[in-house]
Amino acid sequence: MKEAPNTLPCDVTALQELVVALRAQNDDLVAKNQRLSEMFRLAQQKRFGKSSEAYPGQGELFNEAEELVEQAVDEEETITYTRQKPKREKISADIPRERIIHDISDEDKICDCCQHALHQIGEDTSEKLEFIPAQVKVIVNVRPKYACKACEKNGITNKIKQAPVPASIIPKGYATPSLLSQIITSKYQFGLPLYRQEAMFKQYGIELSRKTTAQWMMKCADILQRLYDTLRQRLLEQPVIYADETTLKVVSDNKSKSYM
Repeated sequence: MKEAPNTLPCDVTALQELVVALRAQNDDLVAKNQRLSEMFRLAQQKRFGKSSEAYPGQGELFNEAEELVEQAVDEEETITYTRQKPKREKISADIPRERIIHDISDEDKICDCCQHALHQIGEDTSEKLEFIPAQVKVIVNVRPKYACKACEKNGITNKIKQAPVPASIIPKGYATPSLLSQIITSKYQFGLPLYRQEAMFKQYGIELSRKTTAQWMMKCADILQRLYDTLRQRLLEQPVIYADETTLKVVSDNKSKSYM
């Protein structure tokens, strides 16, 4: 920056030019200062901050209930001040209902005053949501065999008749479509690896190794290839295409981003 002259010019035009020059120098200094400050902040972030997005530690995952409780407390305080009544979330009408009637005994259905029989004037209902864990069962396909006793007695060649083997997605395999769809949905929609599903099936007494499920996934991919090609062709015919590039942790390294 040039030093200001000891004496200022008397000419108005010269003074204006001097002010403009000093203002331009000041703007340059301000921009340079902002740039240096930003560079310093990035350097500090690179040296002392996190280098990449990392998922919370295992300890933080167990604090979910406490965090939700704190949020609920904040919401209750807001409701108190705004005088809004809490709204209960409605249970979907598509979920099947089971009516359980809690009735009084026949002795109580008599009036205490005149001993006449009471008649129903209405009822109160309340809904509770019940969760039924997954159920596992084995389907035993039985195919009776039929033969002719008369032909067998006379020594005539007897042809045995029997229903054909039921169609199966994986021949000679015990995986049903419902089991395969559960494994595929858990892995590719909810991001549950096969080794975790292996541990879950052990809870039901099923020894289902990840190697077996991996082979099932490969065979299902071959079977569903035609469906994939059709969906891909329909997708490419659309005017706009977008993709969900949300990162998903599939490796043990917390500092790496994974896509699936």
